[in-house]
Amino acid sequence: MIRNVAFIGLGIMGSAMAANLVKRGFAVTGYVRRKEKIPKLSWLEIPLVTSIAEACCGADAVITMVGGPADVEQIYLSEGGIMDSAPKGALLCDMTSSSPSLARKLHKECKARGLRALDAPVSGGDKGAKAGTLSIFCGGDEDDFLYAKQMLEAMGSNIVLEGGPGAGQDTKLAAQIIVAGQLAGICEGFAYAMERRLDLEKFAASLKGSAADSAGLALYAGRIVEGDRQPGGALSYLVKDLKNALSELKGSGIDLNVTSEALSNYQAMQDRGDGGLGTQALAFEYARRRGSGVKERPSAPATNSIEKEVKQ
Repeated sequence: MIRNVAFIGLGIMGSAMAANLVKRGFAVTGYVRRKEKIPKLSWLEIPLVTSIAEACCGADAVITMVGGPADVEQIYLSEGGIMDSAPKGALLCDMTSSSPSLARKLHKECKARGLRALDAPVSGGDKGAKAGTLSIFCGGDEDDFLYAKQMLEAMGSNIVLEGGPGAGQDTKLAAQIIVAGQLAGICEGFAYAMERRLDLEKFAASLKGSAADSAGLALYAGRIVEGDRQPGGALSYLVKDLKNALSELKGSGIDLNVTSEALSNYQAMQDRGDGGLGTQALAFEYARRRGSGVKERPSAPATNSIEKEVKQ
């Protein structure tokens, strides 16, 4: 049974997920790379350490929620990393949106060291992380999945074992392909509405229950209407995931034209220095190109909003 959890990666998503674990009675220790970050995370009211070895000491499970494949590989496989520090029998659960091939590599290494392994990337953005309603796509062995399920249920409401090692990451990349296409359509629809000077609140309300309605619309329409570009999921992460997806398909003969076009738009924004904006910021990109003067509401620091919401 999992009780003691080491959580590595306390960003926008990770901090909310860790808070939900605490609410459900898990003993969580958080890892931060730099001491100066500790005061900003003190609201979590958990032990915060700057050593991976200290975070992993006595842990039944180690959760990672970091930037991408390079970060995952470094934190797991470098000297003194998670593989060297986790107690034998511990479950290593990578919830980062990463690489299927890397997930399979980590699974193989875990088994060789007497550790359990799951790749378990998530979908649902910061709202889902705060509410504990994330979709969690799992890849690995069924006994490891069952061992982890109660812990995962503290963070998500739709939890599926997709298949063997790497299947969780494959599912997340496929989901991101769908998200990118849907979101590009949503942003272009709102760009059209802005250009034609429609009332955006009425426009968003009129789409509810229509063929244009979707979970993505429910998640982002209000932010677009308010001119809010604050990240629920940062644009740079979607760029990373789409690149990973296209890389996985290289040589397969499958050409994802819509995905490639969406990636091109987001990549252009990231190249301009806007990678930290929310994915919904694409709606304002068209207005910026046309110089339409659509106003955008300044975004408050994300950490403050998370702290307030997860404490409720």
